[in-house]
Amino acid sequence: MNLVRAIRVAFSALVLLPLSAYADDPLSISILYLEEKIARPPVLSRLVVFPEDEGLQGAQLGVDDNNTTGKFLKQEYQLQSLIVAEGESVDESFISALADSPGLVIANVSKSALLRITALPEAENILFFNATDQSDTLRSVDCRANVLHTMASRSMLSDALMQFYSLRKWRELFLIEGAHEGDSEYADAFRRSAKKFGLSIEHDKKWLANADIRRTAAQEIPVFTQARKYDALLVADEQRDFAPYLLYNTWLPRPMGGSAGLKPEVWSSVVEQWGAVQLQTRFNKLADRGMTGVDYANWAAVRSIGEAVTRTKSTDANVIREYLLSEDFELAGFKGAALSYRNWNGQLRQPIPLVHPEAVVANAPIAGFLHQSNELDTLGLDRTESKCGEF
Repeated sequence: MNLVRAIRVAFSALVLLPLSAYADDPLSISILYLEEKIARPPVLSRLVVFPEDEGLQGAQLGVDDNNTTGKFLKQEYQLQSLIVAEGESVDESFISALADSPGLVIANVSKSALLRITALPEAENILFFNATDQSDTLRSVDCRANVLHTMASRSMLSDALMQFYSLRKWRELFLIEGAHEGDSEYADAFRRSAKKFGLSIEHDKKWLANADIRRTAAQEIPVFTQARKYDALLVADEQRDFAPYLLYNTWLPRPMGGSAGLKPEVWSSVVEQWGAVQLQTRFNKLADRGMTGVDYANWAAVRSIGEAVTRTKSTDANVIREYLLSEDFELAGFKGAALSYRNWNGQLRQPIPLVHPEAVVANAPIAGFLHQSNELDTLGLDRTESKCGEF
């Protein structure tokens, strides 16, 4: 009887043991979404609208997608949101948030703010994902070892378009550069890309900042673009201030690309192949609007974290960074190729769709543009072009 009683006691104790005695404790992964509200300059067209929740909705969809599979893997993802109002200090707000910092930050801030906060002593063990800024210098002379980039650089966009121009043999180009911040960097990227792919910018002009062409486009634009010969135009106007008015008003009837006409985009609502419709549908249901390139970059950052946590079983930022930069990491990004990070500057490799408002025209890298290791590295700064140093 003593033996029976002992077995019963042991069985009762076994039943009452907590679940954690039989399985690993669930992993809780917290991600900080950091956004700096930046005033945009006024533009001519009232149809040019930038969503107020751009970026945040992409990150939230990434968390939802991570939790869909995470519930089977005992993983729970949470998004902390810190949105800094225009004029407030990003640095102070960020430092205040570090008390509960998860060590993983999706940054939607200006280049200057990103460089400041990533250099803070408090940020030493934090991994940042730049999901907004396209500056090439952040992938070169201003790179940071604790920053990865899911937003494509301007050079990636310009290389994609120049590959297509080269394919079509549009060799003599007319470049128009806008007056807003970022336009000069985009124009410089076009100049480098044109030289890289054997094209020639024969005409290079800056747009007149005080021009009002809503009523006089048909009179002013032909004069501005007057030239004897060019095969195609390039437009660097990131705020889309004047670019929409250039179409069909140029001196010569020529194709146009860049900020108007054929656009190289990180993401577009017209992308439908490789299961992209599923992603588009999920996002539309969540945000009640189309997914933008900024939304996609935020989604890709959160999904990168999810993949790394699943493979490494760790939430440590340094472990996650090491895995993301390894050859083992791949992200299914609905773009027709596996996405991965360049281990010399932290840029996420990704195809770039070339689109107009109704359809995808081509996907870069264009077939025939080869690379010794990865054809996606024909877009943007290659290892020998980046001055990132020890990454």
